Amino acid sequence: MPDRRPNLLYIHSDQHNPAVTGCYGDPLVHTPHLDQLARDGVVFDSTYCPSPICTPSRMSMLTGRHPHQNQVWTNSQILDSAIPTFAHAMGAGGYKPVLVGRMHSVGPDQLHGYAQRLVGDHSPNHPGGSGVDHGVLTGTAGPDRVSLEKSGHGQSAYQVHDEEVTVATVDYLNELGARRKEGGGEGEEPFSLTVGFMLPHQPFVARREDYEYYFENMTPPQTPQPFSDDLHPYIKLWRERCGIIEVTPEETRRARAAYWALVARMDILIGQILQALRDNGLADNTLIIYSSDHGEQVGEHGLWWKQTFYEDSARVPLIMSWPGRLEAGIRCERVVSQLDLNATMLDALDCPALPNSPGRSLLPLLENADSPWEDVAFSEFCLDAAGSGGPFPDEGVYQRMVRRGPWKLIYYHGFPCQLFNLEEDPREIADRAGNASCRGIVDELTAEVLRDWNPQTVAAQMARKRADAPILSGWARNTSPADQYRWDLRPEMDYLDEDQMT
Repeated sequence: MPDRRPNLLYIHSDQHNPAVTGCYGDPLVHTPHLDQLARDGVVFDSTYCPSPICTPSRMSMLTGRHPHQNQVWTNSQILDSAIPTFAHAMGAGGYKPVLVGRMHSVGPDQLHGYAQRLVGDHSPNHPGGSGVDHGVLTGTAGPDRVSLEKSGHGQSAYQVHDEEVTVATVDYLNELGARRKEGGGEGEEPFSLTVGFMLPHQPFVARREDYEYYFENMTPPQTPQPFSDDLHPYIKLWRERCGIIEVTPEETRRARAAYWALVARMDILIGQILQALRDNGLADNTLIIYSSDHGEQVGEHGLWWKQTFYEDSARVPLIMSWPGRLEAGIRCERVVSQLDLNATMLDALDCPALPNSPGRSLLPLLENADSPWEDVAFSEFCLDAAGSGGPFPDEGVYQRMVRRGPWKLIYYHGFPCQLFNLEEDPREIADRAGNASCRGIVDELTAEVLRDWNPQTVAAQMARKRADAPILSGWARNTSPADQYRWDLRPEMDYLDEDQMT
């Protein structure tokens, strides 16, 4: 008898602000494949990442644990291989999970439960390994003004990476389809396939064929916020450190046009994968999920990149389609975390739950909208500045956000908090932390942020990791261990055309 357990296709992008998607209301961007996936399934409007930075968010997505539970807060920290991930749980449940593309794990364990990996990351597997050479676009992948100065049409190596990821994924699905056709479906195991994209992460550079339309039609940010002493003191400091006190209209237009173009190109690649799924007769019994590790500010509030808790940075897209199981054309406005997505995938595939994860399966809520659900999600951003480098305060960064119901509180250790009511103020213009009428809400949410998270404890844990880091990086530099899973990013893949549009 054919094995009728469901398949999983989980597509995870990098730095996608959900507001730059047709199904989330953007009238400019062309995302027909994601929009169709949304019409076929459920769109979640209030999903939050575990951390607004790559590795901590991705490791939390794997384990279903908060960054402080993983003790992974930065892009250079290593996830303990003894912590089980959803890939381990899928393996324990009878699947052989496969990863194609980005994971952004640091350290010798480049599988973390996956049985097979095709196409690796562009970065070194080991701390202290050989770095990445972006050629003429050096510096544009980080939070630095140069990413706005060197923006426009050309080519990002990250797009080349994702094109290879797409080819490998389509080939994998074609092979699955061929085997099932040859065997008549008898005895074929269901698949669990994760696809990791780099797009639409900066550099803000896109190929001319995608870029021109958006440059010609680009709109300015909805929530411009001029630099002044009225800014929140941490946001003011962040903008000073990153060199974005003022950003020219030309830079803003170019960078936004490129970002929209990268989203559109990613959608085309996703469309090719979804077409291969259909062509091979695999779509009817497959749970398809699309999400991202964090958002992108794209100039909103005068900010760029991620690393903040405004909606453009901390909120992520989440679309789920499952023919015959999930009703089509539904929007879910409940507050959810990507830790809940982890639990949902395991529940859907009837795999063992991760025992130390606070994630909650969304399936009961999707099957019955009246099911009990607590509208709460957390996100955290911590950097030990002494070891992090970059434009961060010398004393470090220890921040956490809670979204509960309509309220969002952002806790900045050493700075005043921020409080927004997202039902009344979706663009987060009116910080109500100082309002006397909101004192009780501030106290209640601050206590909730600090209940299981202590900035002094985090600082001490990060200091211990910093003390260990030179040994690990020195070992890699001196022994040159092989990067078992690394995609070959070459500097000539990154370039900016000389004849930029004006």
